[in-house]
Amino acid sequence: MLSRIAVLFLGVFGVLSSGTSALALQAGGVEVGDLETGSVVGQPFKELEVDVQLYAVELSGLKAWYPPTTVIDFKVRPGRPVLMKVTNTTSSERGFQMIDTVNASSPFVFKTEVVLKPGETRYIGIPTSDLFTATQGNTLEYRDHLYPKQPGGKLLMVK
Repeated sequence: MLSRIAVLFLGVFGVLSSGTSALALQAGGVEVGDLETGSVVGQPFKELEVDVQLYAVELSGLKAWYPPTTVIDFKVRPGRPVLMKVTNTTSSERGFQMIDTVNASSPFVFKTEVVLKPGETRYIGIPTSDLFTATQGNTLEYRDHLYPKQPGGKLLMVK
């Protein structure tokens, strides 16, 4: 029994210390990866259309994610998973965090974080049901969690 607890602790510690975290507790959760090997709810990233492209930029010392507002209209979009492409165009390490701030204190909060090296691109796959079930409102906020005082942005979901 003690060895099972130790294995569980090490497994949880390994996931938490990997530099990428994602929470959404419905259809399989948020997946972070690269275009060739990543997948979400059984669908490879390379077979999905990219819905959102975000870029870490730096202008005159201001670190931000561009564009500051992104809209996905789910009324005209098929029910496939959402695929986001996040790219660090700067010369320093940057963080990307997206969270439902309205529901932030809930144990079922939608939250994902990734750290990007200079020039690195990562893909984030999100089951549509997770977006709708794990968020209270129609807005998710994104920011650089490594530079929390810098401006972030919003993903607006038209449902």
